[in-house]
This record gives sequence, structure tokens and C-alpha cells, in this order.
Amino acid sequence: MRKLLYAGIAVTFLSGCVISPDYQRPVIDTPANWTVSYEAAAGMTDTAWWKQFGDPVLDKLIATALTDNLDLKAATARVDQYLGQWRTTRSEAFPQIGASASLSRQQDTKTGLSPGGPPYSVYGGNLNASWEIDLWGRIRRATEAAQAELMASEAGRRTVLLTLVSNVAGNYIILRGLDRQLEIARETERAYAESLRIFRLRHAHGTVSQLEVSQVESEYESARQAIPTIEGQIGRQEHLLALLLGHNPETILRGRSIDRLTPPPIPEELPSQLLEQRPDIIAAEQALVAANARIGVAKALYYPSISLTGALGIATIHSDKIFNDDSGTWGIGGDLLAPIFTFGNIEGQVMTAEAAQREALYNYRQAIISGFREVEDALIATTKGRESLNFKERRVKALATYTNLAKEQYDAGTTSYLQVLDANRSLFASQLDYVESQTAVLVSLVDVYRTMGGGWLEIADLETAREPADLIQK
Repeated sequence: MRKLLYAGIAVTFLSGCVISPDYQRPVIDTPANWTVSYEAAAGMTDTAWWKQFGDPVLDKLIATALTDNLDLKAATARVDQYLGQWRTTRSEAFPQIGASASLSRQQDTKTGLSPGGPPYSVYGGNLNASWEIDLWGRIRRATEAAQAELMASEAGRRTVLLTLVSNVAGNYIILRGLDRQLEIARETERAYAESLRIFRLRHAHGTVSQLEVSQVESEYESARQAIPTIEGQIGRQEHLLALLLGHNPETILRGRSIDRLTPPPIPEELPSQLLEQRPDIIAAEQALVAANARIGVAKALYYPSISLTGALGIATIHSDKIFNDDSGTWGIGGDLLAPIFTFGNIEGQVMTAEAAQREALYNYRQAIISGFREVEDALIATTKGRESLNFKERRVKALATYTNLAKEQYDAGTTSYLQVLDANRSLFASQLDYVESQTAVLVSLVDVYRTMGGGWLEIADLETAREPADLIQK
């Protein structure tokens, strides 16, 4: 009994041996602050920032996308696949227990040395168990790798979620910008149509030349040709939004005009927070954790594996003695399998695992610096875009004044209509350019929230079709 106790203690001690180092997060050189200076609001990345725009239609579109988008559903299915793989791998750490039952009818030969009697039945049943003792941590490291891959797949799903919300918001803003450009083009087209009508009447009375009529007609047609171009862009934008919603091409509802959208403030986050907030960085780190654990799985192949097996059952030819003690059978045993000559097989697997770990490390570092760059790009696009937008707004106002003055001077007979046409042309182009910049600034603000990640993903995840749950406990 004492020997069995000592053996159990030894097995328990050896089971704690792991021949590869535990994962340690690499030291990352993170900047203390962003290079772009801006007015920031604390805690905004932990809110449903898209609701700050004050557009119920946008809120509804995002809610629909979170429940119906097919890419998000596919990403959720991928997580379930990795969850199944993790469960399968983890199960190897526990005894595998199975049962079997048999019933056969047979007739032994009557012409042998021991002639058989009449036909008889054989009844049998077994309860089997097997267990691989994880002496060197192979199963633990494999489970650790599977768990990290599961977490990476969940982070990948969060990346899809992040991209989806940002794309719906950004493309809705682009749609509303195109709607405003279409309004401007139609207003300009109507104004030119009225001018052309008046000039044709004046030409009929001989007060203006055909040259002036042709000039007005040219500007009229120029404004008209912009309309179908913008309408085509609107149609494609609606189709893109429908795709994000998981729907066939359809007309998208409209809410607030782009001028009435209230932009959320720029969030205040430090560069170091990206390591915990961006799902793509989290996924890259979990891939590194998995690769580190795979080294342990490979190195464990150098050492022997030990398995214990046992069976408890019955075997009898008498149906009325199936549960009799004399019908019982049992067996216990063990297997040891150790490599001797593998001719580089294990070394090759270790080399592969170590190289994969280095690759994962470089990918992790690349994900971090790419994340920093994306945030900086979004911040500078927002801040500088706002500055440029202010200048363009002033230019539109100046051109509107210039256009009115040119018309007054033409009516007073102090200038030609060419100056009026030039002013109208510049105003039209400037108005379209202003709306385009206005759209770009709002989209860049969406990009700020996308690139920073944060607690808003938890809020968005609550609206998905998937029930939130701890993956490991699930």
C-alpha cells in the first residue's frame, strides 16, 4: 500500500513538470502620448459613440447590422469551431471512459479433438478506462495553445464587429454627404434652367446675343451632367450599406441631414491602452501565446509517454448469471512509449514550432505599430480636416457674396454675364468640395473610434444575435 502511495505521489509530482517556459508578454516600446494635439473627452471609447450623432436611423441601421450581418455570423461560427477544438484538446487530460456490451451465438466444431456440444450464447460487457499521464506537460501546453487560439478567434470576431459598426456609420455618413451634394446639384441645375429660360426670351427680343445664350446653356448642361453621376454614387452606396446589413440591394432609409449630424468628441486614450482595447492586437498576442505553447508540445515528444488502461466487466454463457460475482472480469495495465531514433523528426517539429513563435512575435509587434499608426492617421485626418473645413466654409460664403455682387453688377449693366457664370461655376464647385470635406471629417472621426477600440465593443456585442458568455465556461 505504501509503494502505491509513493508511486501516486511521484506521478503527481512528475505531472507538474513542464519542459517549456511560460508565456511572458514581450516588452513593447509604447509612446507616452500621441503626436497630434487635440481637445479630447475622457471615457468616450466606453460609450455607444455612434448614438452621439443623434440620428435614430443610423442607430437602427447599426442594430440591424449587428443581428443580420453575415460576416459577423460567420465569425461567430469560427469561434464555435475553436471552442470545439479546445474542448477536444482539454479532454485528453482526463481519463477516457467507455462501455461495451456483446451478445453472440456460436457453435463449436464437432469434428475436432474436443468435439463441441450444442450451440450456446456468450454474454459480455466491459467498462474501459484509459489515461495518458501528462508527465511533461504536452497535453497542458496543447490545451493552452487551443485556449489561446480560441481567444484569438473571439478577438477576430470582435475585429469583425468593430469594422462592421464603423463601416455602417462611415458609409451612412458618406450616403448623407452624397444626398447633400445631389441637393446642391439640383438647386444649381434649377437656377441655370431659369437663367437659360430668361436668356432665351431675351435673345428672342434681341437684347442678348446667341453667344451669351450658349454660355448659359453650357453651364446648365454642366450642372445637369453632375446629377446622374451623383445619383449613381448614391445607388452604389445604398447597395454597400444593404450588404453590411446582410440584405439584398435595397433603398436605405434616411434620417438627419449631414449638416444636422452631431459629431461625437474625440476620445482621450493613451497609446498603451491600445494593447488591451484593439481586438486585432489582442488576437495577435493570443496567436503568440499559442505559438509559445506549441513549442512545449513539440519538445515533449523527446520524452516517453505513459498511459494507464483498465477494464472491468463480465463474461458468461449463462444468461441467468450475468450479474453473478463469478462472471466478473477485470484487467489493469500500462504502456510506455519512448522515442529512440527519429532521424530528425522531433527536431524538425521543434524547429517549426520555434520559427512559428518568432513569426507570431513579429506579427504581434507589427500589429501594435500598425495600430499606433492608424490612430495617428485618424487623429491627424480629423484635426487637420476640421481646420481645412473651416477655410472651405469661409470660401463658400465669400463665393456666395461674390456671386450675388456679380449678378447685381450685371443687372446694373456694369459687367458681362461671363463674370456671373464664372462666379456660379466657382460657387457650385466650392459647395460640392465643402460637403465632400465635411463628409471626410465625420468619417475620419469614426475612424478614430475604430482604431482606438475600447469598451464600446462590449456595448455593441450586447446587440448581436449571440448571447454574451464566458467562452471557457461555455
